[in-house]
Amino acid sequence: MQEHSDPPQRQRSTGLRGGSAVPTKSSRSDTMGGAMGPLLHWVQDVAAVTFHKARRTLFQAAVLFCTLSLLLWVSIFLYGSFYYSFMPTVSFSTPVHFYYTSDCDAAESGLCSYPTANISFMKNDRDQVMANGQPYRVSLELEMPESPVNEQLGMFMIKMSCYTKGGTTVSSVGRSTMLHYRSGLLQTLSTLFFSPLLLTGMAEQKQLIEVELYQDYKTNAYQPTVGAVIEIQSRRVQMYSAQLRIHAYFTGVRYLLYNFPLTSAVIGVATNFAFLSVIALFGYLQFMWGGLWPPDQVRVRVMMGDNTRIQKRREEARKRMERENSQKELNAPAVIGSISEADDHQGNGTVAESSAEGPAVVLDASGAPATHTEGEESHDSEGPEETDGSNVLNGSLQSQSGETAVRHRPGPWMSL
Repeated sequence: MQEHSDPPQRQRSTGLRGGSAVPTKSSRSDTMGGAMGPLLHWVQDVAAVTFHKARRTLFQAAVLFCTLSLLLWVSIFLYGSFYYSFMPTVSFSTPVHFYYTSDCDAAESGLCSYPTANISFMKNDRDQVMANGQPYRVSLELEMPESPVNEQLGMFMIKMSCYTKGGTTVSSVGRSTMLHYRSGLLQTLSTLFFSPLLLTGMAEQKQLIEVELYQDYKTNAYQPTVGAVIEIQSRRVQMYSAQLRIHAYFTGVRYLLYNFPLTSAVIGVATNFAFLSVIALFGYLQFMWGGLWPPDQVRVRVMMGDNTRIQKRREEARKRMERENSQKELNAPAVIGSISEADDHQGNGTVAESSAEGPAVVLDASGAPATHTEGEESHDSEGPEETDGSNVLNGSLQSQSGETAVRHRPGPWMSL
């Protein structure tokens, strides 16, 4: 029976040992959860920090982008404003309408007066066409037919007079001109060749005559030109129309701005952008860090004045204490002499009584009591020599009597 009962017990003991050695599913899950907990917390912390940094970086990038965009637009606006205000009108063209009188005898061939026109150099009756100091080329274009009258006219004069707002003439010029010569054969061939266009009205037998009146005209700032009077000094001239043209000739910066507009715009905008960026950077440094130079230097400079005043006060206090000490040293022999006489005549008992009275009363040379008081700024003086009345009366007086007699003038008590 005992042999049969042993195997179940062995099996149970073996099973218990085996159960303790083999881990279960719950223990494995607890172990994995304990190991994954710190890892999850670390991942969450890293994600939170990364998200915070990313959000801050994104915000800074957005602020930087907005700032750069604003600076760019401001730079473009400044360059456009400069170009509009600095560059004058490049060219100006206006039709010229001549008028003449017709109250003369109609039997005479030609006009009754010279054709005359009055031209205004004001845009919208406010702005001047020509800028002050800018050279302009002024020319007159005449559209004249190839008529026998104009061919027989020959040369004729064109006069131009510029005037100010008050009507004062500031400049006057006259130029001569005529039709270009064409022979009869050339006119015949031209008529045959252009006959289809001439018949349809797409071409006409006319010439465009350009007369240069001013090559380098400059208006004065004190007497600006506001208009001109153009006169053709011929009564037989025939013309279709006339046009006055004013063209500016630029030099220096205006020449570069007009002939190289794209390059000038890039350079101007870049310069404005760099200048505004430097100003914005200085403002940022001043707002965030207090500027490029720390305020400690300013504080040191301000405190230098205070230290100087304090040093002057200390110097005055030291001089005052020296004067007081020198006065005390001059009065010391009389005090010692009076006390020594009292000691010789009255004995040691008198010295003991005087020492018991207190150190505040000291006799001067005249015999009047003087109360010893310290100065208000005695603590600032460097090593003032002060002698307490109690020390003088308690024994140090006898040890210093020899030095006092040597240093000072002998008093009346030494003659005894």
